[in-house]
Amino acid sequence: MILARVAGTVVATRKDPRLEGKKLLVLKPVSPEGKPEAGYVVAVDTVGAGSRELVIAVSGSSARMAEGCQDRPVDTVVVGIVDEVSLDQA
Repeated sequence: MILARVAGTVVATRKDPRLEGKKLLVLKPVSPEGKPEAGYVVAVDTVGAGSRELVIAVSGSSARMAEGCQDRPVDTVVVGIVDEVSLDQA
């Protein structure tokens, strides 16, 4: 699982038919402290995340187990919208 901030959307008029009706988001991974990390990821949205929201995303076989993504060509899926992150000070 990763934490990420929704950075945008992807519109693909031609795509695998199994992705029809699926919202695609551009995610910017962030650290638990909220600091941006390198790169971007495109993910299928299963929870209705909006612009700039902090989300939880899963990748690989975990992504293909998410609701509505079984037997679909997905690698990363948004599975949660984060309300709060709290870290214990060690």
